[in-house]
Amino acid sequence: CAVKAAQVLSEIAKNEEMKKPCIEADLVPTLIPLLESTDQEMLLHAGRAIGRICYGNRDLQEELVKVGVITSLVRILTDYAESEPLVHVDLLALCNLADLDTAKEALSKTKVAEQLVKQLRRAENHERLEIVFEVLQALAENDALKVQLVEAGVQEVLSEILLRLQGSSQAEDTCIVKAASDLIVSLLLGGKRSTDKLKVVKNNAKAIVSVLSRQENSQDRLLEFSNLYGNCERMVQLGVIHQLLDLLEKHVESEDVSVQHAALSALRNLAIPVVNKVQVLEEGVAERIQALLRSEMPPVQFKLLGTLRMLADGQADAAEILGQDPMLLNRLVQWCNSNDHTSVRGEANRLLASILRHNRSQEVVKAIQEAQGVKHLVSMTTSEHAAMQNEALNALAIASAIDLETLEESFKESQLVQSLHKLLQDDNTSPEVKYNSMGLLCSLLNSGDLRQEIEEDKIKETLEELCSHSNANVVKEAVTTLQALRGET
Repeated sequence: CAVKAAQVLSEIAKNEEMKKPCIEADLVPTLIPLLESTDQEMLLHAGRAIGRICYGNRDLQEELVKVGVITSLVRILTDYAESEPLVHVDLLALCNLADLDTAKEALSKTKVAEQLVKQLRRAENHERLEIVFEVLQALAENDALKVQLVEAGVQEVLSEILLRLQGSSQAEDTCIVKAASDLIVSLLLGGKRSTDKLKVVKNNAKAIVSVLSRQENSQDRLLEFSNLYGNCERMVQLGVIHQLLDLLEKHVESEDVSVQHAALSALRNLAIPVVNKVQVLEEGVAERIQALLRSEMPPVQFKLLGTLRMLADGQADAAEILGQDPMLLNRLVQWCNSNDHTSVRGEANRLLASILRHNRSQEVVKAIQEAQGVKHLVSMTTSEHAAMQNEALNALAIASAIDLETLEESFKESQLVQSLHKLLQDDNTSPEVKYNSMGLLCSLLNSGDLRQEIEEDKIKETLEELCSHSNANVVKEAVTTLQALRGET
């Protein structure tokens, strides 16, 4: 009679007033062993009765977890995965228990992730999908279960569902799309970044980006996602950069700089891999970024300059595009003159140096000269930061090798030779800066007027002293520069 008794109890427990008498009669501990039965009808009625009696009663639910009901539920889901009534009852039970930390802990020691993904894949109606999503969303709050879900391939099934329902205007489909997209976001954006998550991004970036761009709070989610996975090549291939630029252009006049700042951070990260730089340039992103130069917000200006510098790094094509844009160069020179915001001034100088360092075009040298940017680079050689000094020295050396004649007059006006001599004389100047200063001097010797300045400033004596410097590279360069000055090489 046990099956019939369990069925009666499951019907009785539907009534809210009958739950208390069932609890007082200790029916729950009596029903739990029945979950080990191999009789599907017994499992169905016992499961319903337990679920209904314990619904909304946290203390009882905790007791269920304590006595091992989680193991029984996962076993039923595994052994009877094709039984619709049993799976339904089982999922409802998991749904009620999954909010408990103790239940999540117990579930993390089972193979529930594999079974839930299997049920998600075979779900044929909206009701079943919604129940599975509810369970998955609760489990996704646990880091261990999150990793297990990713390993079980939940993201692939979610992507399939999203792509299948994309564009549907039916209310039920919209609810499913939202639940699936929320779950993807929970899996990817919550907790720590991991190799598993990065794998998910690469394999499912199209669906993820599509999801994020359609959500109500897509702006924040897309930015967070882009900043977390900024180096992912798939994101660039899928046009995330253009979405970020659309976002930026909408907010460029806004006084709220948080969106602009976050979007530019994401763009900068995306511009780091070489393969990304190439695609970004081919798609004309450099020109779109430059359109943001009208921003008057120093934090945005700073981030924008850093993004452009990252784009030009190691890319002659990018340097040529940026270095032949009069509007950009004029804006850069304005910022190089800024006394109010030293960080913007420093970043403007660094971008100017980067354009010269990475370009191989005479037109770029002439354009920077016409924009009156050379004097700022000469001034940058005396920066308090050695890194900036070296960037400026290398940029000027490369520009001199490309077109010294164009730069000659500016070098004389800005007293470049005298600045280099001071760097060589100063004991506090780093060996690398001394080395690069001498490299630039060698380039300047190709100009008759600048050679004369070098000779008149008695740099030869300083070079002779540097031949006994403690740094071997400095000594070697000093010998080379002396030879060039004497006309020996």
